[in-house]
Amino acid sequence: MALAALAAGAAMALTAHGAAAQTLKAVKDRGTLNCGVSTGIAGFSAQVDGKWTGFDVDFCKAVATAVLNDPAKVNYVPLNAEERFSALQGGKVDLLSRNSTWTLEREAKLKLLFGPVTYYDGQGFLVPASRNISSALELDGAKVCVQAGTTAASYARDYFAANNMKIELVTQPGVQELVKAYESGACNAMTTDVSQLYALRTGFAKPVDHIVLPDVITKEPLGPVVKQGDDEWFNVVKWTHYAMLNGEELGVSSLSLDEALKSDKPDVKRLVGREGGYGAALGLTDDFAVRIIKAVGNYGEVFERNVGTGSKLAIPRGVNQLWSLGGIQYAPPVR
Repeated sequence: MALAALAAGAAMALTAHGAAAQTLKAVKDRGTLNCGVSTGIAGFSAQVDGKWTGFDVDFCKAVATAVLNDPAKVNYVPLNAEERFSALQGGKVDLLSRNSTWTLEREAKLKLLFGPVTYYDGQGFLVPASRNISSALELDGAKVCVQAGTTAASYARDYFAANNMKIELVTQPGVQELVKAYESGACNAMTTDVSQLYALRTGFAKPVDHIVLPDVITKEPLGPVVKQGDDEWFNVVKWTHYAMLNGEELGVSSLSLDEALKSDKPDVKRLVGREGGYGAALGLTDDFAVRIIKAVGNYGEVFERNVGTGSKLAIPRGVNQLWSLGGIQYAPPVR
């Protein structure tokens, strides 16, 4: 009796898994990836001349290329912080690729899965240079603008309380409202992820009149998010990032693909799909990494083009450098 019950339970689990594992097939059948992005963060996901561009947008393109062999087959769905997770839970998007912090609560309570950390960030503060402030510890009694539906508000409260300082939070529904409130003087400081502060500063009339303080008060691991219950789709999303990261580590870029395809190095042969059949195991073609790198580049190319020192944001790689070069970006091997 116990064995029969165990078998029945296993069968039910397999059925449930099979029913849940539908996203990859749905994207292939639809011919388009529905990708949730921010409503506009320079360098990460923003519309420029009517076209979506940025670090997070390139990840959408990479997934679409891996699955559909076309970076253009993406339907970008702009979502603010308050609606992003419900949009994913409700099936409005297949994937979130926007500045969303990986936390235990979001995975356990919202039944979501965060993929690899594509960008290691931390929360900071932006202030007018005219205030002559060099540290967040000088913000006692400040009015601080913060976006609703983010972790930034609670972290700011914790930081101020821990340092025996008073804070007045001015909450805004979206990024545009956040910037307007700050520029209008409704608050005398703004807090969010440091990367976003650099991005928002580029939109000010005089960016040099505003400074990002050196204090980083949190850990903000950012990356793609999917619903729980579909391991097949989760693996596709994970290995899209890992393919780009391994590409950079192995010296395989959009400019060196022809050479890589002829390489006799075992690691390179596996990455480009000449050996192992690993793409097929994911439900993709064996050359999925070649497709991705050809369309958007490896991780380093994507970073530098959108947010790196050569971009308008001019953010140093820092901890987002490869592990072999002093950073913490690290990908499992293709083998």
